[in-house]
Amino acid sequence: MSTISIVTGGNRGLGRNAAISIARHGGDVILTYRHGADGARAVVAEIAALGRKAVALQLEVGHVAALPAFVDSVRAALAATWGRDTFDHLVNNAGHGEMAGFGETTVEQFDALFNVHVKGVFFLTQALLPLMVDGGRIVNFSSGLTRVSYPGFSAYSAAKGAVEVLTRYMAKELGGRGITANTVAPGAIETDFLGGAVRDTPAYNEAFANVTALGRVGVPDDIGPAIASLLGPDNRWITAQRIEISGGQNI
Repeated sequence: MSTISIVTGGNRGLGRNAAISIARHGGDVILTYRHGADGARAVVAEIAALGRKAVALQLEVGHVAALPAFVDSVRAALAATWGRDTFDHLVNNAGHGEMAGFGETTVEQFDALFNVHVKGVFFLTQALLPLMVDGGRIVNFSSGLTRVSYPGFSAYSAAKGAVEVLTRYMAKELGGRGITANTVAPGAIETDFLGGAVRDTPAYNEAFANVTALGRVGVPDDIGPAIASLLGPDNRWITAQRIEISGGQNI
């Protein structure tokens, strides 16, 4: 029986790459999107072309009041598409960035970051636990910015630091069900994060490449396959870990 992975924010960027990588490794996917339904449908079609099944569901991760309805949608999708009432893996990827100096960060920016990256991850995972199989996997996205500091990311990095602590608690409290929980922390990646700053600004790209052991910034294909591998049967004994995927940035 194929595994079913839920990937939040799977319509673009690293979430998209993770969803497609999971399909390439033989898994099926439920991906979520906040906006960009066309992009989500394109990912579903690409996964179908690989011979796997996929469903796209709308979700605003930071809107906790909407989670019960989302869980009902997941339950319906599992029954209609797979004839199942459970799924195997949850990849909490959805999120956004805010770049503002510590002294200039607003309450609105801070709340938006914590609502999505911390509160959303906490309560979405909690809401989906009754549908997750024993022996399932949780992967939460953090950032290389929790290990090194760059001005302008204090609130974002604090939120990601909270995710790392939360992940260890998930691993401890859910271990009795055989569920693993790990954090992945990408370094600088060429995506549309912050308007594509690393991808589209040569000076940024070069600066990060110069502090990376492997001599370049990352691309989505450096991240998605690592997620798929972490969900595979060969990595069943890894839990409560922060796994940095950065090519050796700032070492």
